[in-house]
Amino acid sequence: MVFKKITLIGSSGESFDDAVDDAVDRADATLQNVHWVEVDELGVEIASVDGREYQAEVTVAFELED
Repeated sequence: MVFKKITLIGSSGESFDDAVDDAVDRADATLQNVHWVEVDELGVEIASVDGREYQAEVTVAFELED
């Protein structure tokens, strides 16, 4: 098996958990053979948004097809 890793950044106006879920849901919907996700960094953007935007940078690993 060979895996590839990519980085995604999910966002939410509600929480870090929702930001992680945003990235995981997108990976699951657009990639095949997703095996795991690692949460790398969490951050909050406050400069250009009303309120707060929670962000989660995640690494997604998926198996490459033969």
